[in-house]
Amino acid sequence: MTAHPEPDLVATDMAELRRCLDVRTARVDGQLALLAQRSEQNERDAGDMQARVTRLEHGRWPLPSIAALTGLAALAIAVWQAMGR
Repeated sequence: MTAHPEPDLVATDMAELRRCLDVRTARVDGQLALLAQRSEQNERDAGDMQARVTRLEHGRWPLPSIAALTGLAALAIAVWQAMGR
């Protein structure tokens, strides 16, 4: 018979706690890695979207300028026709 069974229980409990801690730490590390990967993907997607918006903005027609020029041309033609009669 052993006189002190408690040290074996303590060692067993400590080993179990260490194992649980290792498992939880590995799980948290995995989740953090996944979050970092998703964050990088979101940053790449945001950069791609910004580039697309910039290309669209540069390629669009300058409608207000065209409208102003058309209005001025119509005014000039109207004045020219009024003076010609």
